[in-house]
Amino acid sequence: MVKRNVNFNPGPAAIPLDVLKIVQGELLDYQGSGMSILESSHRAKEFEAVNDQAMALVLELLGLGSNYKVLFLGGGASTQFDLVPMNFAGEGQTAAYIDTGEFAFKAMKESQIVAKTHVAFSSKEMKYRRVPRMNEIKYPEDAAYLHICSNNTIEGTQFHEFPDTGKVPLVADMSSDIASRQVDFKKFSLIYAGAQKNLGAAGVTLVIIRDDFLAKAKKGLPSMLSYQTHADNKSLYNTPPVFGVYIMKLVLEWIKSKGGIAGVEKTNIAKKDLLYGAIDAAPDYYKGAADKDSRSWMNVTMRLPTEDLETKFIADAKKEGLVGLKGHRSVGGIRFSIYNAVSLEDIQKTVDFMGRFRKSA
Repeated sequence: MVKRNVNFNPGPAAIPLDVLKIVQGELLDYQGSGMSILESSHRAKEFEAVNDQAMALVLELLGLGSNYKVLFLGGGASTQFDLVPMNFAGEGQTAAYIDTGEFAFKAMKESQIVAKTHVAFSSKEMKYRRVPRMNEIKYPEDAAYLHICSNNTIEGTQFHEFPDTGKVPLVADMSSDIASRQVDFKKFSLIYAGAQKNLGAAGVTLVIIRDDFLAKAKKGLPSMLSYQTHADNKSLYNTPPVFGVYIMKLVLEWIKSKGGIAGVEKTNIAKKDLLYGAIDAAPDYYKGAADKDSRSWMNVTMRLPTEDLETKFIADAKKEGLVGLKGHRSVGGIRFSIYNAVSLEDIQKTVDFMGRFRKSA
C-alpha cells in the first residue's frame, strides 16, 4: 500500500479508501464490459444502471419519497446560484436569502442579477462568526423561496436547526455537509450540493427537487438552464459527468454500509467533539474562529497566537502526513475539513500532533 496522508482539504476532498479500491479494480474493465466506465456511453445499459442506482440511493439514504426528483448536473454548485432564481423567482416575486458566509453571499449576489432579492439575515458585519437564531430571520410571506447555505466551508459555521417556512419553499446549498448528519430533508423544496466534499469527486452536482416546487418552475427557459429538462430526462438530456455519478454511487453505497446517515453521524459527532475538545482545552493557544453555538461539524476553523505559528503548524503537520490545513485565503488561520471519509483515527492522530506542537513551539 502506498503512503496515504490524512486529507483535510476542503474540496476536492477525501474519498473513502474502500471506494478508491473499487474504482481501481474496475477502472480498466467495468463489470465485464471490456471497457472502463470512463469510456462508457451514457446511453449504455451499464451506465443507465449506475444512474438509476445512484438516484435510488439518494432518496433512500435521505428518507425521501418518489415525490422528489434527483438530478446529476455539471457546472458545480455555483451554477445553481443562477439556476435557482432563474427557474423559481417569477415576475414580481422576491427571492429571500440568508447571508452567513462567502458562498451564501455569492448565491445572493447572483440572484440579484435576475430577480428582486431580499436579505433575510446577514452576519457579514460579524465577520460571519455565526448563523442566525430562528427569530432573526425575516422575509416576505409571499417570497418565491428562502435560500440558505447549511454549512459555511470557509468560516466554519453551520445551521443546527432550520427555519419552519410554512408556505415559503426552503432551498438549501448543502455542498459541504450533505449526508453527514440526520436532517429532516422533507423540509426542503430544493437541495443542491457539489459532490467533491462528502459525495465523491469533483465534476457532478447533486440537485434534489420536490415535485410541487418543480411544477412552479418558469417555462420557456433555454433547455440546459431548465431544471424541468433534466428532470424529464433523468439527467441524460446531454452527456452527464459519467465518472462523477459512478463514484457518487459508490460513496452512497459506502455510507449505507456504515449504517446510513445515522451511522456516519455517530462517527462525525465523535470526530468533532474530539477536535473541538482539543481546541477548547488550550484556549490560550488554540482559538476557535466560529461562535460555539454555530460551529461546523465539517469545517473546524481556528487561529493560533501569531501567523508565524500558523505557518509553522501547517508545515510541521504536513511532515506528519496531515495535509490541507491552510485556512481559506480570505480569512487565513487553520481549517480542518473533517468530512465523512476522514476517520476518527485520523482525528486522534491530529489531536496528538496538536498537543506535541503546543509543547514544542
